Amino acid sequence: MAAAETHRTIDAVWRMESARIIGCLARMVRDVGLAEELAQDALVVALEKWPVSGVPDKPGAWLMAVAKRRAMDWLRRSKRLERKHEELGRTLELQKETAATDFDAAIADAEDNPVEDDVLRLMFTACHPLLSSDARVALTLRLLGGLKTEEIARAFLVPEPTIAQRIVRAKRTLSDAHVPFEVPRADELPSRLSSVLEVIYLVFNEGYSATQGDDWMRPALCEDALRLGRILAELAPREPEVHGLAALMEIQASRLPARTGPSGEAILLLDQDRARWDQLLIHRGLAALERAAAADGTYGPYALQAAIAACHARARTAAETDWARIAALYDTLARLTPSPIVELNRAVALAMAFGPAAGLAIVDTLTSEPSLKTYHLLPGVRGDLLFKLGRFEEARAEFERACSLTRNAREREVLRARALACSEISAPLRGE
Repeated sequence: MAAAETHRTIDAVWRMESARIIGCLARMVRDVGLAEELAQDALVVALEKWPVSGVPDKPGAWLMAVAKRRAMDWLRRSKRLERKHEELGRTLELQKETAATDFDAAIADAEDNPVEDDVLRLMFTACHPLLSSDARVALTLRLLGGLKTEEIARAFLVPEPTIAQRIVRAKRTLSDAHVPFEVPRADELPSRLSSVLEVIYLVFNEGYSATQGDDWMRPALCEDALRLGRILAELAPREPEVHGLAALMEIQASRLPARTGPSGEAILLLDQDRARWDQLLIHRGLAALERAAAADGTYGPYALQAAIAACHARARTAAETDWARIAALYDTLARLTPSPIVELNRAVALAMAFGPAAGLAIVDTLTSEPSLKTYHLLPGVRGDLLFKLGRFEEARAEFERACSLTRNAREREVLRARALACSEISAPLRGE
């Protein structure tokens, strides 16, 4: 196998196995930052040996074995263990016996605990609410997604040193706060789980609709989020919102092939060729939605959004979309988790179900909302509703405002084209 091909294999194996390896080491050494360093040591050994000896039959197990040896070496020479012995005032012989006992216990702990538990602990640690949202995203992609710092920086169009600092600070914060490497207690689980789900969905959303740059989507980020969501669904099968998020991402990801044209131009939902939607992902999403409902008989926020996405997925054409049901689902979502963005989406659904005037009435109540002051979709939606009502000059102004607010080049193209269309329609009306 050529060296370049071997390195590609190593990258692929690392992306698949790194979370399990780091999780196992973190349980052993009780420090996420140190665990990642030890795992990276194992990766370096693979980069040195595999191009010469070839890729092992079980590369993941090989990396895990090397990483565990690195952790055991660290435990042997741990200063904390030495200080513990000194504080106990043991004799030298007793110190050796204690060291051997601690070492054997660490080995037994590493062998007895399921790898899946380690990954779940790692998720809750990387997504700890103590960290900022940006830090949680960066650390999660690093520890659980297996992404390199430069890959994360490129995905979010942030300078590499900025991402590196976020990761370093996040690990230091967790270490300084002595955050335990464990699944939260039952009373802490809902808030901690919501943090994990939030991070995964933030990653997916950035891939689905990039906030800035020249590309409308970054599919690789959607794939990373999907993989994390699927892992979490396996590790926490009794949590309905975990399945709700999985369903939402699966169904939304099914549209990715149809969301851009041959030159990368954006294609909006109602204009997409639905024959290009991935039916396998749709079926996976609908099955996950059923699991979410079966868990406790009700829908949480992610499951509600998945149910909305399912309405689109089940419609063979845009005209067959059940907008009345979508509007009803948004009513429920607005009562469960009220927010200006949910209201904006609800306005769109009402406009599609009952006419643009119904939607515009809601949108107009949001124009003074401080949190939406720089949100480009507010004037974008308002422009669309004004256009449908024949108020073309007002619509043009809204599209131009939306165009000035977005940082994504592809989205800017769509909005500029819509503003131009308004001008062309309204020109004859003005006698030009």
